[in-house]
Amino acid sequence: MSNVNSFGAKQQLTVGESDYEIFRIDSVAGYEKLPFSLKVLLENLLRTEDGKNVTRSQIEAISQWNPTSEPDTEIQFSPARVVMQDFTGVPCIVDLATMREAVSALGGDPTKINPLAPAELVIDHSVIADLFGQPNAFERNVEIEYERNGERYQFLRWGQTAFDDFKVVPPGTGIVHQVNIEYLARVTMTREVGGVLQAYPDTCVGTDSHTTMVNGLGVLGWGVGGIEAEAAMLGQPVSMLIPKVVGFKLSGTIPTGVTATDVVLTITEMLRKHGVVGKFVEFYGSGVGAVPLANRATIGNMSPEFGSTAAMFPIDDVTLDYLRLTGRSDEQVALVEAYAKEQTLWHDPSVEPVFSEYLELDLATVVPSIAGPKRPQDRIELSEAKSQFAVDLNNYATVEHDIVDLTVAQSFPASDPGELQPEDGESHHHHEHQSTAPQTVTKPTEITLASGDDVTIDHGAVAIAAITSCTNTSNPSVMLAAGLLARNASKKGLKAKPWVKTTLAPGSKVVTDYYDKAGLTGYLEDLGFYLVGYGCTTCIGNSGPLPEEVSEAVQKNDLAVTAVLSGNRNFEGRINPDVKMNYLASPPLVIAYALAGTMNFDFETDALGLDADGNDVFLKDIWPDAAEVQSTIDSSIDTEMFTHEYAGVFEGDERWRSLPTPTGATFEWDEKSTYVRKPPYFDGMTLETTPVTDITGARVLAKLGDSVTTDHISPAGQIKADSPAGHYLAANGVDRKDFNSYGSRRGNHEVMIRGTFANIRLRNQLLDGVEGGYTRDFTQEGAPQSFIYDASENYQAAGTPLVIFAGKEYGSGSSRDWAAKGTSLLGVRAVIAESFERIHRSNLIGMGVVPLQFPAGETAESLGLDGTEVVSITGIEELNEGRTPKTVHVVATPSNESVASRTPIEFDAVVRIDTPGEADYYRNGGILQYVLRSLVA
Repeated sequence: MSNVNSFGAKQQLTVGESDYEIFRIDSVAGYEKLPFSLKVLLENLLRTEDGKNVTRSQIEAISQWNPTSEPDTEIQFSPARVVMQDFTGVPCIVDLATMREAVSALGGDPTKINPLAPAELVIDHSVIADLFGQPNAFERNVEIEYERNGERYQFLRWGQTAFDDFKVVPPGTGIVHQVNIEYLARVTMTREVGGVLQAYPDTCVGTDSHTTMVNGLGVLGWGVGGIEAEAAMLGQPVSMLIPKVVGFKLSGTIPTGVTATDVVLTITEMLRKHGVVGKFVEFYGSGVGAVPLANRATIGNMSPEFGSTAAMFPIDDVTLDYLRLTGRSDEQVALVEAYAKEQTLWHDPSVEPVFSEYLELDLATVVPSIAGPKRPQDRIELSEAKSQFAVDLNNYATVEHDIVDLTVAQSFPASDPGELQPEDGESHHHHEHQSTAPQTVTKPTEITLASGDDVTIDHGAVAIAAITSCTNTSNPSVMLAAGLLARNASKKGLKAKPWVKTTLAPGSKVVTDYYDKAGLTGYLEDLGFYLVGYGCTTCIGNSGPLPEEVSEAVQKNDLAVTAVLSGNRNFEGRINPDVKMNYLASPPLVIAYALAGTMNFDFETDALGLDADGNDVFLKDIWPDAAEVQSTIDSSIDTEMFTHEYAGVFEGDERWRSLPTPTGATFEWDEKSTYVRKPPYFDGMTLETTPVTDITGARVLAKLGDSVTTDHISPAGQIKADSPAGHYLAANGVDRKDFNSYGSRRGNHEVMIRGTFANIRLRNQLLDGVEGGYTRDFTQEGAPQSFIYDASENYQAAGTPLVIFAGKEYGSGSSRDWAAKGTSLLGVRAVIAESFERIHRSNLIGMGVVPLQFPAGETAESLGLDGTEVVSITGIEELNEGRTPKTVHVVATPSNESVASRTPIEFDAVVRIDTPGEADYYRNGGILQYVLRSLVA
């Protein structure tokens, strides 16, 4: 790949019997003081230096890195491999299949389109916890998963055979990030280049924001949109700025009764407050060596929750021990050790790198915590959870009919999340102590369960208790703590409350192996925690329906019920449509809340139930001893479990192997498929680029506030019958019961466009007091309320371009390709926001949408924009001359329905096309068109 080698970095390293070509980091002056993560980037540039995309000056910019200056140097990073999950991976493979056809149409060879970097996809996002709390739940859920997703799975099976260097881990195996750390990650990669074996650091990008879990292994990687992942698979480097690196010193040891989850929630709150968006975080100091690998991975996993690009740990003996435990070969472990030591990537606590900013946490100060009710960074000390719940409930419970202490009531309607979200970095309400305990809003509701039991539920009832998600289910310390707590509770005769939906969805089969070996499975099942699947389930909204009688009572009485999950995401409307308040907690606390049955519970003073002798049982009576958790880890987990479970990991079970699969270099699209359809990105594409144009006569499709996440924009969750996507499926003969989720239909752009901006919690300020995917349609008389999709169709038919106005941090949340693809397919040409989240901004460019920022200090409100204006944007055409303009001129003319005296509003918007590479993508109409043209050329 490299053909320049300006620094004479190319040398040889011999390990055992093998010789490897390496690019020495120490060949560049100034390397000694660099943080670990920047050394990895330095090696990447040395190895890929070609004098054009990767230049000598970029390499020097890293070696002379100024930790405190604002990042302004663009580099081209070439990740070693790509990992995907099936929701975001299916569109990648759909696009590759479509590119094969486009290449044929342009007279090229379709088999030229292959991943150029190893790509691995783990099917982990499709299992839904339909059945729970019974022995056959896992079997049945997998069966239903295959029934729902057969078309997609056939397509992925085709991809596995049609493309080189693309592997698929079949359903029912595990969660992508856990499979990544336990099996896929190499830590040191090798490959043959020009007949020579090269060794280099394992780096990866993934189509899931929690790819950062692999940072715990010393592997630099992060989540990107499916759009960049496709580009990386096709050999395009990921364009990035050399980041600031925040040094995070860990000292002290975790106290008894505190879990890795509590540590992570504390770090999340600290880093959110500090502000690390767009930065790397790197853990250092003597305390790091004492952090077990599982805890490192748990911390790395939460990087998107604190907002950093990556959250790195160094390579040391803990890393090697984990590689041995998980069954990596002796040769691989020897290579990792030799390479890391040779390349100064081995952790040396005596050398303190220079960082941009410094933070420190004494682990001894961490206390048991949960986070919620809607953001991962809103940490609540467990001892204050009950009183804080009473305060937060006022944002979710209707006030008119309920008994409420008016001193704390706020006049939000029931479904209103409270628009004014505190900015990250400011203190938020969770630390305002009430001087008097608020009186809790209450609405006792009697229901008869399917079992025949009559029970009373109220606001705060725990409707879902889920041990789920990659963050914690890969960590034996919290998983075995949960198993031991279940054993202790079961022996005292405690049971989960009958209205709680209890689910267990581990991240790999190794977890159930060690539960079995430790003799804990039966106790978990005794409390209702039966295996429901190996996959993400609850954390991504695949919690499955609540029992009908519970769902009915919640809807009829507008109850604010809660979910407690061991996940990393608790945004509104995400976990389950019936559940308003969601809390993140460690696996043992998930079980504790299932026993309590309500959020309105103080574990210090409220008893969980009675034992056989009629004595009160408190949480402290069943909390497992830390020493017993450790001894259980030592006695119940062994290498053989990993080698056994991963031996045939790509082969799959009988169901997978017997799927009928098409063959051939190009895919045979099924015209009747409502899951996998050929997208229109390359329709009418020519080899020459079309000049970019200014935007005239545009309308505002949506005017949005602050903190609009990709969860608000991107289609997710269940498809409602009375929605544009529901209408489309019904018109195509799909029964309501077979609608499935948006995630499962990501391979069908028709469904996805209709679900973009359709989140039930979206608040479009063009309408008053309306939530959901609605706007005003100015193509119609009187501009009536309409579905965003229907309005977009009318605008596109009229040839009217569209823009979006938004507030701060537009597009934060998971890195979702469809947030950008859907925006583009709706006909949106520009998004004007106060600020953007990094990935979503670059994804918009990758789909041909220009991201613009209001002038510093200005907002839509301060400029007087209300969204009814006709918008024109000039200055974009400068891009055709090979320059990227710093600003463009925006004129917003009031439309006839606005106050007649209003004059046009004019301002210069900042163009957020930040790198030459992004400018190339935008000129080509998007990243895929750019790649396709360069491959055919």
